Amino acid sequence: MKKEKNIFNKNFFWGASVSSHQVEGGNHNQWSVWELQNAKKLAQSAHERLDWLPNWEQIKKDAEDPNNYISGNGVDHFKKYKEDFALIKKLNLNSFRFGIEWSRLEPKEGQWDQPAFEHYKKYIAQLHKMGIEPFMNVWHWTLPVWFSEKGGFSVKSNMVYWKRFVDKLAQEYAKDVNYVITINEPNVYASFGYGTGYWPPGEHQWFKALYVGYNLVRAHRICYRSFKAENTNVQIGIAQQLANIQAKRPHNVFDQLATKWMRYVWNWWFFNRIRNQQDFVGFNYYFTDYYYYNRRDNPKVPSNDLGWYMEPEGLYPLILRAWAHYRKPIIITENGVADSDDTYRQWWLQETIVAMERAVSEGVEVRGYFHWSLLDNFEWAYGWWPKFGLIAVDRKQGMKRTIRPSAKWYAEKVRQLRQG
Repeated sequence: MKKEKNIFNKNFFWGASVSSHQVEGGNHNQWSVWELQNAKKLAQSAHERLDWLPNWEQIKKDAEDPNNYISGNGVDHFKKYKEDFALIKKLNLNSFRFGIEWSRLEPKEGQWDQPAFEHYKKYIAQLHKMGIEPFMNVWHWTLPVWFSEKGGFSVKSNMVYWKRFVDKLAQEYAKDVNYVITINEPNVYASFGYGTGYWPPGEHQWFKALYVGYNLVRAHRICYRSFKAENTNVQIGIAQQLANIQAKRPHNVFDQLATKWMRYVWNWWFFNRIRNQQDFVGFNYYFTDYYYYNRRDNPKVPSNDLGWYMEPEGLYPLILRAWAHYRKPIIITENGVADSDDTYRQWWLQETIVAMERAVSEGVEVRGYFHWSLLDNFEWAYGWWPKFGLIAVDRKQGMKRTIRPSAKWYAEKVRQLRQG
């Protein structure tokens, strides 16, 4: 039988992702402050918020424990990064997306922590040494406490502090990395922090959420210019959260209007404002959402541990739309599933790879795929019980790392694709 031809470019980036606050441990920022303020309340309200989940009995003990909502020591990635990089190699991956923690680098206003800068220097150098392409994410939702107390990104004049930070970052690292992601999911941060109020700073002002979105556009442009000034060759993009938004009733005019509106607001609004300040289109994909009139009405199954409806093949039409809009190389910067029993992850990966193959076969330039996450991590307001990791981490047994069966499958699939 003739071997099927691999259509992925030989330089395709097969990788995994983490963010600084979710794995490093020992961070002090606006999120860690918020965790301490809200852990008890989140534990007390867990039953009311989460008992509809099919795995409620399995997660109940953790979800009702205030300690679940404290990031604390993370999974000690700050100290164990060399061990984790060795696992990346074991999974046959050739790239890694990681976060820079602003609160470590500038813990007090205008005061740089040089040992922290040196840490990330060594971190990046180790990735290069091991033949792993570093994708550096400048900002993934966490802020130094002093910046947050000034109003964070809700105050336009605060852009001067952001510029000082990214100028320093560019001076330190622009020549050490070939790829930079400026901002992670600006739409999620603005809406959850300032619209729904689920996340810090916990405000309920949708107009303010929109204003934060505008300021994050400014933040991206500033960061883009800073890094390009230091290294014109560095490739820069964002990690926007995109949803495959569809009409529940494809021929219903109201469902169609809601779908078009949500696609524009959620998917394309931010991208449209930075189209000339991005070298690649980076986006995260977790959701296919069906709209019935003006509300989501998704199928109930299959769903992951967080109750999110799973449609991994929805990545395919989303890639096509992103390509049609911007005609720039596409990198899937996050994509994964909360699956503590490892029931769905292999299926999710299989369908995701097929979706990318279909897009590539139609002429779309897809350059990379980063699975979320390399490691089990602290999942923001949900805490520790959701398990996204290719690698399980037992925090009660010395942060022991164990490669999940689905990750072993992924490693073998990547090996075959990289050899093809």
